[in-house]
Amino acid sequence: MPLPFLLPAPVLFLIAAAVGAMFTLNALRPARKFWPLVGAGFFASWLTGELAAHHLFWQAVATALFVWAGGLDGWPGWMALSIVTLSWVGLVRIVIDARKARDVTEAALCEGLGTEYRSVIPEEIGAHVDEHFSLRQRLFPLPVLDGRVEVVRDIVFSRAGGVNLKLDVYRPRGNTKPRPTVLFVHGGAWVIGSKDDQGKPLAYRLAAHGWVVVSANYRLSPRFTFPDHLIDVKSAIRWIREHGKEHGADPSFLVITGGSAGGHLAALAALTPNDPRYQPGFEDVDTRVQACVPFYGVYDFTDRRGIWRGTLLRTILEKSVMKKQLDEDRAAFEEASPMSLTRKDAPPFFVVHGDRDSLVPVQEARLFVELLRAESRAPVLYAELPGAQHAFEVFPSERTGHALAAVERFLAYQWARHRHEGASIEVARAPRTLDEPEGATSVA
Repeated sequence: MPLPFLLPAPVLFLIAAAVGAMFTLNALRPARKFWPLVGAGFFASWLTGELAAHHLFWQAVATALFVWAGGLDGWPGWMALSIVTLSWVGLVRIVIDARKARDVTEAALCEGLGTEYRSVIPEEIGAHVDEHFSLRQRLFPLPVLDGRVEVVRDIVFSRAGGVNLKLDVYRPRGNTKPRPTVLFVHGGAWVIGSKDDQGKPLAYRLAAHGWVVVSANYRLSPRFTFPDHLIDVKSAIRWIREHGKEHGADPSFLVITGGSAGGHLAALAALTPNDPRYQPGFEDVDTRVQACVPFYGVYDFTDRRGIWRGTLLRTILEKSVMKKQLDEDRAAFEEASPMSLTRKDAPPFFVVHGDRDSLVPVQEARLFVELLRAESRAPVLYAELPGAQHAFEVFPSERTGHALAAVERFLAYQWARHRHEGASIEVARAPRTLDEPEGATSVA
């Protein structure tokens, strides 16, 4: 059957098959050099890698239509069919890689917390930790919504540099008591992005399961210069400490998380508790966090191991974020590097990175985890997700589902330990009764 185009159906089929195969190949081996190909390659790899099942479906539909329209009436059509078959094999491999995230993250939890870690998690907060995305959400990934969650938007938490900084609060609908709290810090290379376009699958999932999630903006470069970004993150922590209870948050248990630049800022905030340099005007506020979960973060502004080849990270930092040259003021770049700030009293970390990240090389996460484990007394977990691109958890994909379920189990474990330690402190402080033997303790 002729198609309403100048080219015959077999040729059009071949062109379509080649384009689809290029998307699949780029998802398997993302472009890492020759900007701006890296930028375009990232978006193509990102969309294909997290929505591989969708690509498989549409490629199958397109193939059926081409065959129906006479796409096999010539050698180009048969070549196209061979190419599209190979593309399907690649897409199936991507789907299989996504499912591996379940075992990889569970192994990280067992290694870092012990194989019996689930027994520590109380039913109150652990009943839904293995919940999967609904079929509707998997078929139609955007927008991310959940009727169990209510969102209070655009609360001004600070004014800095002439900018009103705003945050959103995600909380269980009808919540009446303080809940464990997570602060999410968005990414965007420190120059773009906002609380409105990232972290939605995590925020809705946790809030639906009884958490309160605060997603905050911060001042962006190039208008503003580091450490303005970090000061604003600390200011969001201050708001939670001072006003969180009004919105259902428990200020005594606060975890910080974020992706990319947000992962950098989350890690930096966790490693600089109560540092007065980053708390101007609120030096006395306690900015410690109980845990940190950075996704695909940047952990070193100095590139001490030459990891950044083929990226624009150094250019972005020197021209827009730091506004100085690394070679001229290395100490300033060191102070902005979580790798340089590892400490014995760091909170527990769960570092998550994809092995196909084309924007922030996975070696960045591996080195950070190595250095932090050598110093910290707290658990440092690491999950390297097979096939995951940068920003993978923006979509409620299968890989995202497994990763976020593991993160929730990690957070639930930390919250349970926090409650247990608090109860132990209260028991230790309570006076002994006359019929209680000396040295006896009990934990509810």
